[in-house]
Amino acid sequence: MRILIVENVWMEGRKLKFFDRLFMTSFSILPTLYARQLAAVTPKKHFVKVINERYSNINFDEKYDVVNINFTTSTAPRAYEIADVFRKKNVTVVLSGLHASALPEEAKMHADCVLIGRGETSWPKLLDDLEKNNLQPYYYPVHINGLYHVPPTEIRLPGFVITGAVEATRGCPYRCDFCPEAHIPGGSRFYMRPVDEVVAEIKSLPQKAFIFYDSSLTINPDYSKKLFNKMKKLNKKFFCNGNVDVLARDEELIRLSKEAGCVSWLIGFESIYQEALDSVGKKTNRVSEYSTAVKNIHNHKMAVIGCFIFGFDTDTSEVFDKTLNAIYELQLDAVDFCILTPFPGTPLYKKLEDEDRILTRDWSKYNMKNVVFEPKNMTAEELLQGVREIYQEFYHPSETIKRIIKSIGLGFYPFLLSTARNIIANMNKKLLQPVVLQKTESDKKRG
Repeated sequence: MRILIVENVWMEGRKLKFFDRLFMTSFSILPTLYARQLAAVTPKKHFVKVINERYSNINFDEKYDVVNINFTTSTAPRAYEIADVFRKKNVTVVLSGLHASALPEEAKMHADCVLIGRGETSWPKLLDDLEKNNLQPYYYPVHINGLYHVPPTEIRLPGFVITGAVEATRGCPYRCDFCPEAHIPGGSRFYMRPVDEVVAEIKSLPQKAFIFYDSSLTINPDYSKKLFNKMKKLNKKFFCNGNVDVLARDEELIRLSKEAGCVSWLIGFESIYQEALDSVGKKTNRVSEYSTAVKNIHNHKMAVIGCFIFGFDTDTSEVFDKTLNAIYELQLDAVDFCILTPFPGTPLYKKLEDEDRILTRDWSKYNMKNVVFEPKNMTAEELLQGVREIYQEFYHPSETIKRIIKSIGLGFYPFLLSTARNIIANMNKKLLQPVVLQKTESDKKRG
């Protein structure tokens, strides 16, 4: 069969200029790792093409037997549009990804079947059923006992891409209330690949630098330490995700990561208020340990990228200035600022839906840059404007230049990463436009 896998990252019609495209492609993983993992487990008798619509146009006239469209909530409208076009051409359409897994019945209205959860375990069975004219409406992930074996994703990426991608572990057992990945079927199960298989895949990467797509490499520190020890002689550079609790207490892990080639750790701090963290089940974070975790990483000459979310029920309009001051005290090298978003399938979504606080179900607005619910202790306008202002202030050109210069002390690769993250953030400032959503009549009726 001829198979097309679309890793759809739709920019809401935004067209990238040439230099934006070149820069952002060079520092991105395109297509994302999941599409390449599906391609890797596809039986070799099939022809597989993987594209990302953000950088490649879809040729709807090209002949395919099956099209798999992988998408998130904010890209759902475009994914359904693509699916409908192919179905009108009598092409079998499979939908997958976080949104399809959270709302499979909705997705099924635009597809022949839905691949739920991380589907590498059920994708070959789906293709076999399709060949036998026995396609089922839904395919669920298969539970795996023991170590998780994943074929290397030796799929050529489009364009000039500096960074590669690898996944050593799968899943997150912490199940924070706002996290869509942990709440899809199988998303909270934690799997580990054999260390030697991961090392072999890293060694085969054509890129010098790569990213670990793992939810966190601090979930099982013993496993990560074994992995880092085996990576020491690979002469690679990488960046990865980690949690505060381990990064504040396990200096051996941090040291080994540096020796293995780590350039930076991304930490989801989420909030500077313990009450906010406790309210959404963020069990790995103690605000009192933030400074220690950052210092441990900086002491080993690695950058720290932080992520903060605004809009928790405990947040008031004071949260923005206090968070900005805390970030400056922590001396973070780059920061992602996000608006709390109740993704379908999460406990947060159910809570806000039960309280009739969902403003819209226009899924294209669910990109963590819009306020799609009614905040508790501030207005939607205050939340949106507060995030926009903290973003503008932190990434003011003068502040950006100071951070980039300071990162030189961490070494060449952390400096390069910090520079790239800060420049990209400045390029994306224009995406945070103050648009206030109103509850539509259809959403009022649904509420």
